[in-house]
Amino acid sequence: MSGYPPSWTRVTALTVLLIPVSWLYRIVVAVRRALYATGILRRVRLPVPVIVVGNISVGGTGKTPLVLWLVERLRAAGFAPGIVSRGYIPSGAGAREPRAVGIKDDAAWCGDEPVLLARRSACPVWIGADRVAVARALLAAHPQCDVIVSDDGLQHYRLARDAEIAVVDGARGHGNGLLLPAGPLREPPSRLRGVDAVVIRNDGVPPVNARLPDVPRFAMSMTAGPFYRLHDPQHTADVNAFHGQRVHAAAGIGNPEHFFNTLKTAGLAFTPHTFPDHHPYTQGDLDFAACDAVVMTEKDAVKYEHYAAAAPEKYWALGVVAQVDGGLAPLLIKRLHDRQKSR
Repeated sequence: MSGYPPSWTRVTALTVLLIPVSWLYRIVVAVRRALYATGILRRVRLPVPVIVVGNISVGGTGKTPLVLWLVERLRAAGFAPGIVSRGYIPSGAGAREPRAVGIKDDAAWCGDEPVLLARRSACPVWIGADRVAVARALLAAHPQCDVIVSDDGLQHYRLARDAEIAVVDGARGHGNGLLLPAGPLREPPSRLRGVDAVVIRNDGVPPVNARLPDVPRFAMSMTAGPFYRLHDPQHTADVNAFHGQRVHAAAGIGNPEHFFNTLKTAGLAFTPHTFPDHHPYTQGDLDFAACDAVVMTEKDAVKYEHYAAAAPEKYWALGVVAQVDGGLAPLLIKRLHDRQKSR
């Protein structure tokens, strides 16, 4: 399973019907990019360097773990990073103006990924619809920050950037290779020729259905940490704690198979349950029959923790840490030092 509908993984009757709309979308994308490239639409350059981590496809590819890995390397190199993101709010509620995200904020108001970033990164995290306004607000509130990392935003051309990292899911590649709505792509594969690095998730195995340009490529895999209770994150356990239990696993992420495969590799027997990406959980969504324990991703956990108090011993999350080829950090840090010298 790829997490994509069948019409996005191959050419179906529905795909053929949507191809004319896909062509129109491709024209709009190309015109918009050209307007920024020629300067007709103005890019805004911030007083500090900007690194964008994004993708050209719909759905999760591992951007958030990569951002966490990146800010850790930046701090180790002496930088003080800040993170900006749009914030994904399924209900449409919440402010679209720039705002800070705190570790105790409700994911229903600012999105699951920003809350997770705030908790895991130890960096200022700000969200809003306009990346430029968000970054300026972050810098005004945290003048010590000397580099901005944009979680997603590869297509937000108004924000000038000093480096672009595109993440490709090795399990899904580019799907059927078509743009929305006939396929999963936001931009054509040729867009990758303009990025500074392509990071391939899934141990760096090049996807068989993805055309990748001759730019630096780096492998990324995920290492699973311990399980922790939603209601008491200090209470951790390894996979042996669930042996003999009736375990259910829930994933509301772009490609849930990544999570389920991680659990299988760890030796956990479970019943899988898939929810849409960024699913807005409500009370009872994870109340499964014949169930002793429910395990979920960290992105799901930040949205379900309010309901976990009803059965605090039952709900668990599994944290993951990105492992990336060592050459990516030096490449980006050199780019930042070059920017500093040119100022």
